[in-house]
Amino acid sequence: MSMEFREKLPIPKDIKEQYPLSNEVIEKKKNRDNEIRNVFLGKSNKFVLVIGPCSADNEDAVMDYIHRLKDLQDKVNDKILIIPRIYTNKPRTTGDGYKGMIHQPDPNKKPDPIKGVLAIRNLHTRAISETGFSCADEMLYPENHRYVEDLLGYVAIGARSVENQQHRLVASGTTMPVGMKNPTSGDYTVMLNSITAAQHAHDFIYRGWDVSSSGNELAHAILRGSVNKHGQSLPNYHYEDLIRLYEMYSSKNLQNMGVIVDTNHSNSNKQYLEQVRIAKEILHSMRHSKDINRMVKGLMIESYIEDGCQKIGEGIYGKSITDPCLGWEKTEKLVLDIADLL
Repeated sequence: MSMEFREKLPIPKDIKEQYPLSNEVIEKKKNRDNEIRNVFLGKSNKFVLVIGPCSADNEDAVMDYIHRLKDLQDKVNDKILIIPRIYTNKPRTTGDGYKGMIHQPDPNKKPDPIKGVLAIRNLHTRAISETGFSCADEMLYPENHRYVEDLLGYVAIGARSVENQQHRLVASGTTMPVGMKNPTSGDYTVMLNSITAAQHAHDFIYRGWDVSSSGNELAHAILRGSVNKHGQSLPNYHYEDLIRLYEMYSSKNLQNMGVIVDTNHSNSNKQYLEQVRIAKEILHSMRHSKDINRMVKGLMIESYIEDGCQKIGEGIYGKSITDPCLGWEKTEKLVLDIADLL
């Protein structure tokens, strides 16, 4: 037998009933969600920063980081809206390596998906309860999305998932902003087609149910750079790239035109320190074009407590075990600089 079925996981409905949200958490999330939605609806001029660790690997360190973000949010609240990254599912290019907290709540122990589901709900709940932040996560596995969808403030569809039909259809049934990344090929058309699909209503099969979705008007683009046939990273955050996206976006007649620009991944060639320069170049482009200024809703930045990354088992507190991240001191300075430049 090629696949061993070890243990059946509880369905999301059962998990939510066993671990219900308090009225206080529900109210905090509602208030924060309205702030986020208003940016993507064009009702707020605040600049969004989807910022945080490449992967949420340690609850204590992640919560320490998010509390620091809360203090920083208070300093820039008039201009910036921070959405912390709590990425609990991690795509792996070769399939090997740490796949995220939902699989492996402790990176030093064996995978335990049931404990993982409870761990990610607990982490997202703590973030809202303690800081008022509804956070961002990646929809890597559409069937797992329902375990935390009542807690999320933002969802990203990754470069390798954006062409997948199930991701597009499930995104059409969410109410929060969903960012569709350009595929690794860099083809804007694929990304815009995915946004179109997510904004439309659909009938489809999901988790064994016949379901219908109403469409998500907050589906938008994320530019993350691309990789050519030689395996070389190509950025797409420059002025010309943003103008090209604006023109293609306009021709599609989509709702609530918007883009978040990812300052890491292929845009930085994973040179994480370049995120500072890239962020400031994007702000420069926004000052020189009203169209770009209107379209760019914010940035995605990979940041943690310590600079860089480490191997699993090294045990350095607040240092990424996946892609390298910008450390806290540089992050704080960058956010304050962005506020000054807006």
